[in-house]
Amino acid sequence: MMTYRPYESERDKHHAMRIWQEVNWLHGDRADELDRFIVACGGGWVAEVKGEAECLVLKSAGDLRYLEETLPFSCITGVTTSRVARKLGLAGRLTAVAVAHEAMAGAAVAGLCMFEQGYYDRLGFGTGTYEHTVTFNPGALVVDVPFRVPERISKAQYAEIHDCRLRRRRGHGSVSLAPPEFTLGRMEMDGGGYGLGYRDEASGAISHMVWWGNEKAYHGPLHVRYLLYQTGEQLLELLALLKAQSDQILSVRVFEPADIQLQDLIRQPFSQRDLTAGGSHAVQTTSCAWWQMRICDLAACLAATHLEGPTVRLNLALRDPIDTHLPDDVPWRGLTGEYVVTMGPESTCERGMDPSLPVLEASVNAFTRLWLGVRPASGLAVTDELNGPAELLAKLDRLLRLPRPSPDWDM
Repeated sequence: MMTYRPYESERDKHHAMRIWQEVNWLHGDRADELDRFIVACGGGWVAEVKGEAECLVLKSAGDLRYLEETLPFSCITGVTTSRVARKLGLAGRLTAVAVAHEAMAGAAVAGLCMFEQGYYDRLGFGTGTYEHTVTFNPGALVVDVPFRVPERISKAQYAEIHDCRLRRRRGHGSVSLAPPEFTLGRMEMDGGGYGLGYRDEASGAISHMVWWGNEKAYHGPLHVRYLLYQTGEQLLELLALLKAQSDQILSVRVFEPADIQLQDLIRQPFSQRDLTAGGSHAVQTTSCAWWQMRICDLAACLAATHLEGPTVRLNLALRDPIDTHLPDDVPWRGLTGEYVVTMGPESTCERGMDPSLPVLEASVNAFTRLWLGVRPASGLAVTDELNGPAELLAKLDRLLRLPRPSPDWDM
């Protein structure tokens, strides 16, 4: 049986620091600093071995954008186990506890960054879309717009930077985490860095900015951590600002915004790719599906689902694997059950089965992916745990034509 409890500062901070040192997330004696980060960002859960915390799961609250709606979201921001507690099953079970308590606290959706595909599937998490990282020569940008002299922005302004992140242009599937200390913590884990940006004349707040890490290479690559903007014009000004760095910087690495194809703005991308292949400034685009999400409140998620197209009604036989990983004393047991689901301009669910409707069998993992628009029903029926009549799958394919979901946040 796992011994677990909420994180307690004085009791656990040195044990938490030891865990993070052992997994090489932090170096040196920074227990007080780590404790402030944990508490400010939302706390967490620990599992004990011989009376000491040897597994730590952190969480943080925020919101998820679903088309035009916003849902309460919880992010599992860190899962770490000490070297003495490996292969005891603590990480998976403690993460399940954290998800359950976040669901009971009102989170409609939970998400995390996975270290490998498959591990968190057993807790109901479904894999997200591919995210693109683009490396290019900034001098090859075909952005011919004027840019103003920017303001230098430092880590000390993390609260303003975080506020700018919250006000950024957001798309379907985007996530925001509330605590400003989360942004500070990520900056410190990246070794610092600095930014350039602009302020809104009326409010004085940072309106758009670029932030890059503290890489030591003289000519780059310059790793852009945040590219924050509210309008297309602001994005072009930031790209023009990056282009101006090309007298020294030979390559820039950027996480591609979900609604933008950066290749449209790069001169001769294929020729540059071939010329630089194998070098330290290789021009390339890489992709990886690194995030996962799961529905925690089916009724809330469907209530926020407003789709254009004819209404589809179905029976949903939902399986949630998290139940077998939860201790007996946790009241929330996941979403396993039978539901009558309506999806369309107004979407709902209720417990039960209607014999006149077709049946969709799905894991919560696969249904979350369907609901977010990660992949169509017909594709998930091939690769994931989702099955139904061909006619029903075709109707869902036509109805759930959603923009590509992207968290746009370093979870």
